[in-house]
Amino acid sequence: MIIRRAEPADAEGLTRLGEAVGSEPEGWLVTTNGWREVADERRYLRAIRRYPNAAVFVAEDEGRIVGRLSIARDQHPASRHVADLGLMVAMSHRRRGIGTMLLEAALDWARHAEVRKLELHVFPHNEAAIKLYENFGFVQEGYRRGHYRRGNDYVDAILMAFEI
Repeated sequence: MIIRRAEPADAEGLTRLGEAVGSEPEGWLVTTNGWREVADERRYLRAIRRYPNAAVFVAEDEGRIVGRLSIARDQHPASRHVADLGLMVAMSHRRRGIGTMLLEAALDWARHAEVRKLELHVFPHNEAAIKLYENFGFVQEGYRRGHYRRGNDYVDAILMAFEI
């Protein structure tokens, strides 16, 4: 398993991963119109590599992208010490430590970027992800009722944070 910074050439693999995880019936991701197109993903990855306040990491297994972590620092001057992250792992590769490895990459990035706090949202029904985050050291800081819109419904989110 290789954990590394995403490259524009990863756009197709990341798009496939996003579409696969986003289409799972459990509804792990906030996607209503599907994932970005490959060309849009490629443009995003090019732009983010030049931007020092965000990063995308991938988990690669035998040439296939099986995990993604995106992290971005808050741009408000009073909260620039906080970064938000999002994580997804292919169903076929869950519970193998990939999420933890990606979180470690985010933590390393955050330390170098002088970020002091990592935040994320997780759906209350995603018990495996909640356990992963708690085992890593994240704590629940809040509960956001109806925070995300999915189709015609509003779904709750748990706000979790990790103090560096």
